[in-house]
Amino acid sequence: MGWRKLVRAARHVGTAGWSVPASRAGLFPSEGSHLERYASRLSAVEINSSFSRSHRRATYERWARTVEPDFRFSVKVPKAITHDRGLVDAEILFRAFAEEVAGLAGKLGAVLVQLPPKLAFDADTARGFFGHACSILAAAVAVEPRHASWFTPDADGLLKRLRVARVAAHPVLYGDGEPGGWDGLMYYRLHGAPRTYYSDYDEAALDRIAEQLGRSPAVSKWCIFDNTAAGAALGNALSIAERL
Repeated sequence: MGWRKLVRAARHVGTAGWSVPASRAGLFPSEGSHLERYASRLSAVEINSSFSRSHRRATYERWARTVEPDFRFSVKVPKAITHDRGLVDAEILFRAFAEEVAGLAGKLGAVLVQLPPKLAFDADTARGFFGHACSILAAAVAVEPRHASWFTPDADGLLKRLRVARVAAHPVLYGDGEPGGWDGLMYYRLHGAPRTYYSDYDEAALDRIAEQLGRSPAVSKWCIFDNTAAGAALGNALSIAERL
């Protein structure tokens, strides 16, 4: 199938999931589904529930019908592929996943591959898995590795050749905190610090994030806040959207 070539720059700002906490409810319409209310203010969302369970293609189709034409979804690859199989011998599982998310049609903007901390870079494994993934997906691919071996020049070079972006995650585990791999896609995942999944980002941090998004030459730019545990993500995402 292959990913359609992007022809203009796009910025996609959102959170991991579309929950609207009570503390932010007044900023959103009071009527409609949670997704409809969320999508009235933000341009993208990252679906994380796909990591632990599959969704029927019809469910993805329904979600796609709920939002405006320019809204985009990112979908997280199942842990059965990334954590259980370690990207090896996962073609059948991945094809099933690809067929499900195809229900989003043109609103599928990216697919996120989050790797377990124990999974070291192996060129043959990466080449086989990502080559297959990119050949059947109608979306860009971003990988969030959590092992130091993925942050070497060799790993970065291979990701560039495969047209796979390396996520810029915060807190930074390895490297300089900048995006890596293919530079056509920039994907920030902000988990909160110092308390992961909980901490709010202050105004200075949000200014820096917005500046980085603004100056990046990437054609497709994603900024997803994953500090959802105490509701900080939604406020942070709205702040970035306003800055942009």
